[in-house]
Amino acid sequence: MGREKIITLPSLQRLLSELGENIRLARLRRRFSASIVAQRAGIARNTLRAIERGDPNVTFGAYANVLLSLGLEKDLRLLAHDDELGRKLQDLNLPVKARAPRTVKHKPAKKKDNE
Repeated sequence: MGREKIITLPSLQRLLSELGENIRLARLRRRFSASIVAQRAGIARNTLRAIERGDPNVTFGAYANVLLSLGLEKDLRLLAHDDELGRKLQDLNLPVKARAPRTVKHKPAKKKDNE
């Protein structure tokens, strides 16, 4: 049985493609071969090639390992660093819907001795 195909929105696909291109350029600027980076990242060359194409089916961990092997791990700390939308929502102090109460499973009633 095959894996489910991930549906990627066009805007996300553009971002991943741009990230992959930036990773490829960083590798080339450092004059590292694909084999060396893949070996240092602990992934196959095919996976590195998929990362450089911005393939959404590659795990985030593989992307992170490649960034680490290129010395770009500090860039990971910048992800979601400035959550502008979240800060605006927090500033509005919108009321938060209370969590629904838990459903309690009732135990069956005990049989009486008279029955």
